[in-house]
Amino acid sequence: MRFGKCLALVLTLLLAGCSLPESGGAESEQVNEPMPIGRIQGSESTSPYLHQRVEVQGVVTGNFVAGLDGFFLQDAIGEDDGDAATSNGLFVAWPRGSTPKVRRGERVRVSGTVVEMDAGGDSQTAIQASAVEVLGRGAAAATELDEPPERPEDWERLEGMWLRIIVPLTVSGNDGLLRYGELATSFGPRLFTPTERHAPGSGTRAVEEDNARRRLVLDDNRSGEYPKNLWYLPEPLSDSAPLRAGSLVHGAEGILQHAWGWRLQLTEALERVEQASRPPAPELPEGLRVASFNLLNWFNGDGKGHGFPTERGAVNLAEMNRQRDKLVAAILGIQPDIAALMEVENDGFGRSSSLAQLVTALNASWPEAGYRLVDAENGPGLDVMRVAMIYREGRVTPVGAAATISEGPFAQHHRVPLAQAFELHKDGDRLVVVANHFKSKGCGEAEAANADQGDGQSCWNAARREAAQALDAWLRTEPAGRADLGTVILGDLNSYGREDPVRALVDAGWKDAFEGSRDARPYSFNYRGYSGRLDHALLTSVLKSRLRAAVEWHINADESEAFDYHIRNRDKRWYRPDPYRSSDHDPLVLVFDLEE
Repeated sequence: MRFGKCLALVLTLLLAGCSLPESGGAESEQVNEPMPIGRIQGSESTSPYLHQRVEVQGVVTGNFVAGLDGFFLQDAIGEDDGDAATSNGLFVAWPRGSTPKVRRGERVRVSGTVVEMDAGGDSQTAIQASAVEVLGRGAAAATELDEPPERPEDWERLEGMWLRIIVPLTVSGNDGLLRYGELATSFGPRLFTPTERHAPGSGTRAVEEDNARRRLVLDDNRSGEYPKNLWYLPEPLSDSAPLRAGSLVHGAEGILQHAWGWRLQLTEALERVEQASRPPAPELPEGLRVASFNLLNWFNGDGKGHGFPTERGAVNLAEMNRQRDKLVAAILGIQPDIAALMEVENDGFGRSSSLAQLVTALNASWPEAGYRLVDAENGPGLDVMRVAMIYREGRVTPVGAAATISEGPFAQHHRVPLAQAFELHKDGDRLVVVANHFKSKGCGEAEAANADQGDGQSCWNAARREAAQALDAWLRTEPAGRADLGTVILGDLNSYGREDPVRALVDAGWKDAFEGSRDARPYSFNYRGYSGRLDHALLTSVLKSRLRAAVEWHINADESEAFDYHIRNRDKRWYRPDPYRSSDHDPLVLVFDLEE
């Protein structure tokens, strides 16, 4: 839990980015009479008594001294300020080992200085306690919620208070579960990245506000990373209870904290979980299957069992074998005739290369498949990882050499795209497939137009837009030869569905394969509890008319990383050589009817 890690050190001010503000002036005289907590909280995000010494009395509602170096205090029943615009709870910084020790349900008197705890840019009103006195037992009331606040800012009225959620919450994301013991949830349906369905602007702002009011992180009230147990789950995390995004959790109860968004520091275990089921392999119509899959750093050392750890991917041979088996299960689950692959080690095309060994493993598991690799001779590109392509020899035949472009935008930042023409055996008509991987949204070294513009598209958006425009211009020259049946752009464009790079391609005439598909809200990735598509399939008009199915197989985005191929910090019972959490991106598969 990230706020807890900062809070554990807040008194010594040792951790950058999580510190107490400087007082900026002399403190007022000590308040002799205890104040209602609501007066200290005030109706704004910052306490009107900031940096002043105060004295309060209240009931301990959450004793997190062992996990968070403090406890939450709430006005006793009948002792609040009577103002619905102010919160009746706050945090008391009281490091572990301090005396007296406090217990939940005890009435205590606290003396100290009002501070605002900064965590990820969010402010939590707290008292840096100098003295705590236990007065006996007391009673505070839980506030029951059956819906989210009307506006995001209305959460402030509940900051530090004991809440009981009496409606089920949807698991919107679990990428913090293994490391931080936290779960991103939402009132109502799962949350989507605003720019997935709306172009940056007023539409995204409305979605951002709705997301902010509905989002609530459930946390385990501990500061350590990789907790040994997730105590608040009604049953342990397992293959049969994977706690996928889309699951429903009932009976969330705890204290509301403002740290990296609004989160509920749980005081009770969840009552029950309605587990979202893992989807089986999709049922697809007859036709040519063309897939795209980001393999999440498929690296194989030196290809002879040594050379680990590499720059990315598995740290040893055992992990590599586990990763290979999950990738094979995922690819064979959709049985593509052609597959564009991302994040493959850039180590050539020989027998020891990562791509060749993946093909060998696929054919060993399905000998009739006849998979072969597209040999681009070099690279493509100079990055440690690249895009790649495989195909089934009995279904299609590559025609001519693979085409690449490493000039212009593709000279740096982006992975070099790879285009290959394929001939259908029955009539000789050709299809061109293009594998792509644009620059990620990480902000390292981003500046000027590539810095985060605050429009929801994050960093390097300008570079991705330039790459999209250059890709379109390049393909208009038919670098891989003629495409009688059309061309398909596939891959991880690191852009959500309505962001500039995707819109640039659509505006140029490319057709989104998932526009009008049976899946009304497609997604392939989940980041911090927000779903959306980073992986795309864009078609020429003639090819779109032949599209019979466009499917994302949600085996990865909804899964916790607990089930991936890594060994460290994992329960050995979690691993299976199955497709679930074989990567962090979902594969997509298109089916074309290419009969005359």
